[in-house]
Amino acid sequence: MTVLILTCEQDVTADMVVARLDGTGVPVVRLDPADLPGGVALSGEFVHGAFRGHLSAGGRLVTMSGLRSVWVRRPGVPATRVTEPSAWLTEESAQALYGMLRSTGARWMNHPDAARRARHKPWQLHLAQRCGLPVPATLITTFPQAARDFAERFPDLVVKPVSGAHPQEPPRAVPTSRIAPETDFSAVAFGPTLLQRRVAKRADIRLTCVGDRFFAARKAVGQGADPGEPEEVDVRFATSTEPWQPVETPPRVAASVHDYLREAQLAYGAFDFAEDADGIWWFLECNQAGQFGFVEIETEQPIARAVADWLAAPAPVPDTAPRGGDVPTESVTCE
Repeated sequence: MTVLILTCEQDVTADMVVARLDGTGVPVVRLDPADLPGGVALSGEFVHGAFRGHLSAGGRLVTMSGLRSVWVRRPGVPATRVTEPSAWLTEESAQALYGMLRSTGARWMNHPDAARRARHKPWQLHLAQRCGLPVPATLITTFPQAARDFAERFPDLVVKPVSGAHPQEPPRAVPTSRIAPETDFSAVAFGPTLLQRRVAKRADIRLTCVGDRFFAARKAVGQGADPGEPEEVDVRFATSTEPWQPVETPPRVAASVHDYLREAQLAYGAFDFAEDADGIWWFLECNQAGQFGFVEIETEQPIARAVADWLAAPAPVPDTAPRGGDVPTESVTCE
């Protein structure tokens, strides 16, 4: 039985897992949907009540019935590397690929329908609150007056994109930035804007969840850092040289995160928290395809091994993924 990994060509995080799987002898096929049709080919036959399908990539041929698991890591948009790409061909290719994969009994990390829903930040905040995780006061609006009123109630705010990515090709991350006093909020009328109360943090927390296994890492805010600098608000762009260090997950947080993953129907999630002076972990977001390589390198936590073990597990998991939903055709950043 084969593990299928859907990701872009340059993905160091996926490389780490492939290396672990290779060490176990479990067959692995890795492909990017952007290469379909062309470098990736498929065929599916529905005859006499049975489905027989095949995938080909890099000279490897695998049967759909021979898939034990599918890791939807960082796949490209289907059919974007053809000579004449089009929205029609992208939709046709996406429907064919993901539709056939849905017809298998493979385990998903994560199921495309659950993954698509899990990317929506407003839904994340709602689910986190419902599961008992502390969430900073947040406003998403296109009303300038609503933004002004929110800023009066919470004078210390940050702004971040609702989707988390900048509209360019390929997409790039946009840093969370602190709002300056007396900011004119009239521009929010031109697009949804996410404003959030800034958590005066003493550390950033990355909690990587693989099935029932949790790997928490903590990065202290650098001593003497100017809290007014935008790059110090967003850990991805921070100048702090403090290392990531492994920490234990507080029991109440762990219970809430278990509930979140169960409700979201995710087998994998990378949670970001801000730890305040009282030690409270404030939920910021959950990336259903988040990176973990940088954490593993600094903390030596065996995250890649945990992902490989989950993908290689022979026991099937009952399919509880949401039915229906759209076929995922959007791209994500490979970073």
